[in-house]
Amino acid sequence: MKKISVMIPCYNEEENVVPMSKAVVEVMTKQLSNYDYEILFIDNCSKDNTRTLLREICKNNPKIKAIFNAKNFGQFNSPYHAMCQTTGDCTICLCCDFQDPVELIPAFVKEWENGYKIVCGIKTASKENRFIRFLRSCYYKMIRLMSDVEQIEHFTGFGLYDKSFIEVLKELKDPTPFLRGIVAELGYKRKDIEYTQAKRAAGKTHNNFYTLYDAAMLSFTSYTTFGLRVATIAGFIFSAISLIVAIVYLILKLIYWDRYPAGMYPVLLMVSVLGSVQLFFIGFLGEYVLSMNKRIMNRPLVIEEERINFDNDGE
Repeated sequence: MKKISVMIPCYNEEENVVPMSKAVVEVMTKQLSNYDYEILFIDNCSKDNTRTLLREICKNNPKIKAIFNAKNFGQFNSPYHAMCQTTGDCTICLCCDFQDPVELIPAFVKEWENGYKIVCGIKTASKENRFIRFLRSCYYKMIRLMSDVEQIEHFTGFGLYDKSFIEVLKELKDPTPFLRGIVAELGYKRKDIEYTQAKRAAGKTHNNFYTLYDAAMLSFTSYTTFGLRVATIAGFIFSAISLIVAIVYLILKLIYWDRYPAGMYPVLLMVSVLGSVQLFFIGFLGEYVLSMNKRIMNRPLVIEEERINFDNDGE
């Protein structure tokens, strides 16, 4: 009997973990009863009652497992680590807030049985804030134009991954993994299934400007050289302009010595413009350096504090 793993990352989801576990179990037992299954929750150091509820859920169902992180290791490391701990013939990833529709699991499995190693859920519409969706759309189009690797628009990681691809993830040993980019770069031929993203069932979103910026910079520094090329080209252009302005200013001053009292204003203007451009690109290049630094240090994805129901693997 084939085994399906369902991986669900969570952080402060006390209102959602119980109904989510029930919803997944119902799908697996009623619609996919010819498969064995496991459900793996990974908690990213929640501050609410999430862990207490997960312990109770795991106690009542040995097929439900949990990993508790020692601290919050970010929105990318935690689910990536959990995917590498699954034991099924395929792994399905979905969020705990019900924005990823549980009812699509049978459709994913059907396409998997048809031979697709990866099945991606693609958001064609969303009930989230329209302005936020507009910004996301602009971001996806921009990163797609800048990247040498084909990027998947409106793909958040929700989907099914064959065990063979999970083995690829295990071998990467990337301390700062960006799953969406890895799927586009290294993934097998995939099947895309469209869906409309719902609103959160309960609780508040944990995304803010910092988390969205972190995701954007990780994809930029991992899959584009655009920033480096722009910095080089812009530096050359502004250097040439500065040299031309300096030569023109010198010639005019020599020819019209008494009638060209420009003083320090052109110099101050050029210094201000060039200084601001330099600061911008130094910061942008710093993002690349930061990304390389994290990879060179090669720290573990997460540090686990506790595991529940993993002893059942040998049964």
